[in-house]
Amino acid sequence: MLIRSGDTVEVRTGNAKGTRAKVLQVLPEKEGRRRIVVEGVNRVYRHIRKSQKNPQGGRLSKEMPIDASNVLVVCTACGKASRLGAKIAADGGKTRVCRKCGADLGLVRRAKARKPAGA
Repeated sequence: MLIRSGDTVEVRTGNAKGTRAKVLQVLPEKEGRRRIVVEGVNRVYRHIRKSQKNPQGGRLSKEMPIDASNVLVVCTACGKASRLGAKIAADGGKTRVCRKCGADLGLVRRAKARKPAGA
């Protein structure tokens, strides 16, 4: 998955459609489900019982994960929400690129160290 925590994304579906916010967490892919936690999107209430640790009790609001297919990354160069692509650089490294303007959006992996011939 090319989306990283710290990226700005635009939500494309659901109650928060059109919202631009920061990715707080990218969850590991489990059972083929790519999930991310976006700031201020898909908020739920967790009811907390009174205890010594929390004498007041009450409701705690927190963000829950959404599917990564429901968001598009906002390009830092053109400012538009677009899909991401991957491009192999000349040195062998892999970078993320904007599909609309072709701008470089950061490294995915560095170039692999090559072993000298005959070693």
